[in-house]
Amino acid sequence: MQSMSVKDRGILRELAAKQMELANSPQMSELRRDWRLHGAFSPASRPMILIETPTFEQDILPPLMRCEGEEARALERELLLAVVNHTLFGDDTVVRDYMPVTPRRYMVPFGIEVRREQAGTGSLGHHFVPSIQDLERDFHKLGRSKYVLDWDSTRRELDLRNSVYGDILPARQAGFSLYCVLTQDIVHIMSMEDMFISMYDYPELFHRMMAMLADDYLAYFDLLEAENALMPTAEDCGVGQGSYCYNEELPAQGGGLRTTDIWGYMDSQETTGVSPELFAEFVAPYYRRVIRRYGLLSYGCCEAVDPIWDCFLSGLDNLRKLSVSAWADEAYIGERLRGRNIVYMRKPSPNLLGVGSELDERAVTDHIGQTVRAAEGCHLELVQRDVYSINNTPDKVRRYVELIRNCCEQHRH
Repeated sequence: MQSMSVKDRGILRELAAKQMELANSPQMSELRRDWRLHGAFSPASRPMILIETPTFEQDILPPLMRCEGEEARALERELLLAVVNHTLFGDDTVVRDYMPVTPRRYMVPFGIEVRREQAGTGSLGHHFVPSIQDLERDFHKLGRSKYVLDWDSTRRELDLRNSVYGDILPARQAGFSLYCVLTQDIVHIMSMEDMFISMYDYPELFHRMMAMLADDYLAYFDLLEAENALMPTAEDCGVGQGSYCYNEELPAQGGGLRTTDIWGYMDSQETTGVSPELFAEFVAPYYRRVIRRYGLLSYGCCEAVDPIWDCFLSGLDNLRKLSVSAWADEAYIGERLRGRNIVYMRKPSPNLLGVGSELDERAVTDHIGQTVRAAEGCHLELVQRDVYSINNTPDKVRRYVELIRNCCEQHRH
């Protein structure tokens, strides 16, 4: 641990105290109650609204940062991100009365290190350098996946936070949802075009590759169970795509948990260009093998999920959150989820918030109005993601949240 100045330590302790104050406020108690109702699919629940902030933090955090040391600034960023959604935007982000630290763990699929080329310094654009170009010729490169579960670094992360502000805001090990996206792992080592072509040119090898990867993920889950690394995912820990784990079906406390006791996440954006028939043949069987190891499932990212509803999603008994992206058929998904205990997790177009310095309020209300009409009779959650700039106008985000709330309220009444 680096030496931290008295000034930086004081700033961090001040931020920790502010977080604890907000976490214990009546407003936060009411918000946690609303999330529990939402997670229980209660008729008394309301639509929940979340804004993904880290993608545009450069537009909000710099004026708030006061620490000078590198290590202190990393902790300051973490403390600020824990509260800015509530203080600046007024969305439904929960302010916790602790600082979560999840075990450092990861898997290297097939043992192949992913190589990435950036378009330029600070650019979001990038290209994955393929290790597999012809599946038949390069199949021998697909080795056994590597697993890392680093308890030492996890303890160091806990000790650092607790040594600075733990008497005010305790840092503690927190639960995490499982994450597995098989097709993403493949396009990180093979181009998307080659992945598609391989389904036709080498169907048996493609099946073998998918089976190998699914088996390795199941072995990784076995390791997490054996190491007692799994903790409850029943309340405010995150599940994929910026949402929360609140539910009444999974254990809320206790140790010795199995993967079937916690949430998991999957998507398959990479197969958007594949027909439902090919998805059912080459992807769905291996996804089902993984999904059976989850307690509850959150599915989908930016892909349209309606094409695979009939051939795949409709048969998943543990599906509880379904992403409805800007490219999805909202009305179709609304009809399928109406009256079911599956969250209609809408991802509004990022252009509404990310383009320009002023909101087009008419466009926002039209877009969200279409969503609330399509999701009538569903349990609605709106998660704004993939906004990479707000043009240094945080007030625009607060107004955006207000407009969404107004649309939801008008529809309810």
